[in-house]
Amino acid sequence: MEKPQDKVKEPFSAYGHHSYADYLSWQLDEMVELIRGKVFRQAAAPRLIHQRISGKIFNPISNFLQGKSCEVFSAPFDVRLPVSSRDPDKIDTVVQPDLCVVCDPEKLDELGCVGAPDLIVESLSPGNNKKEIQLKYEVYETSGVKEYWLVHPDERTLLIYTLESGKYRPSRLFTFGDWVRSLALPGFELDLDEVFGEL
Repeated sequence: MEKPQDKVKEPFSAYGHHSYADYLSWQLDEMVELIRGKVFRQAAAPRLIHQRISGKIFNPISNFLQGKSCEVFSAPFDVRLPVSSRDPDKIDTVVQPDLCVVCDPEKLDELGCVGAPDLIVESLSPGNNKKEIQLKYEVYETSGVKEYWLVHPDERTLLIYTLESGKYRPSRLFTFGDWVRSLALPGFELDLDEVFGEL
C-alpha cells in the first residue's frame, strides 16, 4: 500500500512564481509552459486533427522559407519571453507554440528562442482555450510577436492577429475557400482548403 511519504512531490508549486532557471531544473514526463511565472500543464498529447493541421501549415511555411534567413520550428521548442534579459533567473515566461517562425538568428540558441518570434501559430484544444486566447495572446502582444495565428480545428477557422503600434488588430475569420497572407512573411500565401480539407 502506498504511503503518503512515498508519493513524489511536485518540483514546483502551482501557486509559486517560477523562473526559467527553475524550469530547466525540473525533471518532468509531461510538457509544461511557464506564463508570467505560473506553471501550465499540457492536458494531454495533441489530438490527431491538431497534429494534421499543424503539419499542413508547417510544410508550406517550410517550403516557402527554403533559401531564406527565417526558420520555422514546431513544438516542443522553447520560446522565452519577454527579452529584458537572457538571465534564466529573470525570465518567467517559457512557451512552446505549435509552430513559430524566427527571422533573426541572434534570437536562437541551443535551448530554443530568446525573444519574440516573427510569427506564432497555435491550435485550440480542449482545455487550452483560455491559455491560448487570453494568456498567450497578452504575452505575445506585449512581447512584440508580429503575427499570431489562432486555429480552431473543430470549427475549421483561422484568425490572424497582426501587431500594429504595439496592439493586435484581428483579421476577419478565415475558413474554407480562403487564401491567407502573412505580413510577417511577405509573399507567403496559404490555401485553407489544403489545411482543413480531408480532416
